[in-house]
Amino acid sequence: MNMTSLLKDGSKPLENALIKTDYFSASDGTRLAWHELGEGRPVLLIHGFVSDAQTNWIKYGHAALLAASSFRVIMPDLRGHGQSDKPHEPSAYPPDVLADDQLALIAHLGLTDFDVGGYSLGGRTVARLLARDVLPRRAIISGMGLEGLINTAARADHFKHAFDHFGQHERGSPAFMVEAFVKTTGADPVALRRVIDSFVDTPIDALGALQTPVSVICGEDDQDNGSAEALANALPNAKYIAVPGNHMSAVAKPELGHAFADALIA
Repeated sequence: MNMTSLLKDGSKPLENALIKTDYFSASDGTRLAWHELGEGRPVLLIHGFVSDAQTNWIKYGHAALLAASSFRVIMPDLRGHGQSDKPHEPSAYPPDVLADDQLALIAHLGLTDFDVGGYSLGGRTVARLLARDVLPRRAIISGMGLEGLINTAARADHFKHAFDHFGQHERGSPAFMVEAFVKTTGADPVALRRVIDSFVDTPIDALGALQTPVSVICGEDDQDNGSAEALANALPNAKYIAVPGNHMSAVAKPELGHAFADALIA
């Protein structure tokens, strides 16, 4: 039986459950936060750019759904985001530092048999972990297309423009929407601008060498990072799953959480 079908009536499982928050130090001393909910098989969920664990995973019930499906849901706040430190020094954002931090968290928690999933920048970070020989049982790359992995500069340039001209954008423009989201989440624009400089491409040959089963889950109207279907086709052991919405709306819909749960339980 599909365990998530028990929760598709709109109920909010574990709505009042206590979410634990803790901290650890990355290799450079940066203090990083993670949040945890539920007991069972560990799954590491990595949020998107300008967002945090609360916004991507907790607010819309995705973490609670997975916890109700017998998962120990571990949700870091990436450096520069959420309750983690937000250093402004360029030296705090070397290439691939977000993957470095997740490797450090995995080691800190002693995780050896686990799943991993991420949305947008979190999905890109999942790909970086896989490319660096992390071997979860299953992985989910969500809100991400092939272009967003093999050519990070394209999306990075969009965000650099938004941050380098903060407060100067025409209302309703794509850059203005980035600025509005930063203000909504209370994020630190200086730290976020530094995060962009840490982005690292994952060559298509490296993607083709990955053997971990991957579910590529993306909004049917989301082309922000290129084609998710093309990404699934580039991976040797992947399936593409479409959910309703675009890049900003899909993460707020219950279908995304159900797709994650179905992919991990299958």
